[in-house]
Amino acid sequence: MSLSGKHILLGVTGSIAAFKAATLARLLVRAGAKVRVVMTPLAKEFITPLTMATLSRNPILVEFFDPENGAWNSHVSLGEWADCYLIAPATANTLAKMACGVADNLLLTTYLSACAPVVVAPAMDLDMYAHAATQRNLTALRADGVLVVEPSEGELASGLTGKGRMAEPEEILTFLAEVLCPPAAGAVGSVPGATGVGAAGVVGVGVGAAGGEKKKSKLSGRKIVVTAGATIEAIDPVRYISNHSSGKMGYAIAEELAARGAEVTLVSGRTALTASPTIRNVSVSSAQEMYDAAVEHFTNADGAVMAAAVADYAPASPAAEKIKKSGGVMTLELHKTKDIAAELGRIKGERLLVGFALETENEQANAEEKLRRKGFDFIVLNSLKDKGAGFGTETNRITILDRFGNVVPYPLAPKSEVARVIVDRMEEFFGQEAEL
Repeated sequence: MSLSGKHILLGVTGSIAAFKAATLARLLVRAGAKVRVVMTPLAKEFITPLTMATLSRNPILVEFFDPENGAWNSHVSLGEWADCYLIAPATANTLAKMACGVADNLLLTTYLSACAPVVVAPAMDLDMYAHAATQRNLTALRADGVLVVEPSEGELASGLTGKGRMAEPEEILTFLAEVLCPPAAGAVGSVPGATGVGAAGVVGVGVGAAGGEKKKSKLSGRKIVVTAGATIEAIDPVRYISNHSSGKMGYAIAEELAARGAEVTLVSGRTALTASPTIRNVSVSSAQEMYDAAVEHFTNADGAVMAAAVADYAPASPAAEKIKKSGGVMTLELHKTKDIAAELGRIKGERLLVGFALETENEQANAEEKLRRKGFDFIVLNSLKDKGAGFGTETNRITILDRFGNVVPYPLAPKSEVARVIVDRMEEFFGQEAEL
């Protein structure tokens, strides 16, 4: 069963059935889905965020912001990112709040912002599930287009036996696969356990939780080139010059662009990462190879993001054979490589060009100079002096400077969140273009 490339936002509420969310997260990842998890504060009493973070391979979101660094967890961005918002387990309390539009935690505000199909898997004691209030709430949610994975009958945490036991993770996975990847037109209605008015419509026409049209990204159909990773400059067949770039930032940007409907060409240097199948991957090694690929694909593109760490210098004459150790000193003659960003800036015309600047001193001044010299529309500045930013980390702290003189700093955040910030700015550019 494949959910390859699908973005599943998993909501976990405070139920004893929360332990099943761990298995569900593992199954989703194994099926190829990108999984992010939102938990209610009470859910942490039943299963730890560390467990869910490990299994989903992403940081867990609970609060609206991180009290330590002020990083904002945007429910709007989460709602736009998801191809499906799955709340499992969904308690009677959460279902009631959803039905009434209450938004007193991150999970619920994200529900109200969701543009994708919403699926709930109720879990509660049999009397709570059978109560008229709960059934009214489920009826209201179905009318709003929410899909319900019916609970099963069995032994409950109370010791009683009846209907209210959350569906097994394997059943939920099958449900999602048929909702998001229907085998044929009209097949959604046959999803096992699926209930809800307009279930087929939710998938077929992109209606969100409240029945409104899904907002179309201004990046949809745009052709964007992203460079990422490190280049390798050969000294001889064994040794090379490179840098510490992991490619994580560039890959995160490429994934975010693809999630918003862009046609992404990822020109990637050395990295251990793998891009989603929807992204066209062009593997290169040296700065010259990256130059050739970037210029070629930019010709028919609408924009580019220069996130790669490209060598400024390369050995002038790489040796054909391994250089043997001899003497105490080895002199290596280097020559300057071609400037990819400057060349794209020279030919870009009205296209969008985004640059990166990793600095260790005079950060803003150096970034401003690079912005002007290379013709970027905006540049993303980060500093190796900032803890948690730079090479090889899962987080980054950036400042965006644009050609209009605006300078906007952002707090430390996961690179996936930083990618959303950067792509939001790209959307603004194309939005301004459309208005003209």
